Amino acid sequence: MHRALILLIISALLSAAAAQHQPIPQPRTAAPAVTFSFTWSSVEPHRYVIVIDSSGKGAYQSWTSDSTAEPPGEDDSYELQFTASAAGRDRVFALARQLKYFNGDFDFHKRPIAFTGDKTLAYADPDQHFETRYNWSENPGIDELTSFFQGISETVESGRRLERLHRFDRLGLDEELKSLEHAAVEHRASELQLISPMLAQIAEDPAVLNIARQRAQHILQLAGVNAR
Repeated sequence: MHRALILLIISALLSAAAAQHQPIPQPRTAAPAVTFSFTWSSVEPHRYVIVIDSSGKGAYQSWTSDSTAEPPGEDDSYELQFTASAAGRDRVFALARQLKYFNGDFDFHKRPIAFTGDKTLAYADPDQHFETRYNWSENPGIDELTSFFQGISETVESGRRLERLHRFDRLGLDEELKSLEHAAVEHRASELQLISPMLAQIAEDPAVLNIARQRAQHILQLAGVNAR
């Protein structure tokens, strides 16, 4: 999937998210793609969108601003293009097929529950487009996909913090790495290989405290990547 096409899908999703409960415009995709979007002003980032196509090419874009009432400005955004692991890509599309490509209402309606963020899962290919919006779902497939995509955000945002800390506050690295290590062990962080270059820099940097370097190396091992 070309960068422009990924950004087109993200733009379409954000336009829909700005108007509550409006259908997501259907993008024309060269390859089947699954998209997850999340919005909640009480957490950071306040909004993010993740796209993965059937070849594994993907994009992540997040925004943090004081309000989600209007589409956020470009200066609020962070963007990363990536390649998902084969296992992650295959699981995403297997679940999408099992869930009839999100053609249905998967939100929980049996009783009021706490708000955990406005979420959308969408599927698009050249012939069809489906999307479902929900706060929380008792469907195990929807729950697994939600955890996977939220785990990607956890990984990417931690990588951003690690990059800043490595540049400006090396003493703060261990606390962030400890948090990421716990998230990885508890399966709350997905696709750790996306930030392996940053982790490798920390693991190999003699100016970083040894305990932080060891944590970075352990996370690389959890990701299936060996530091030099």
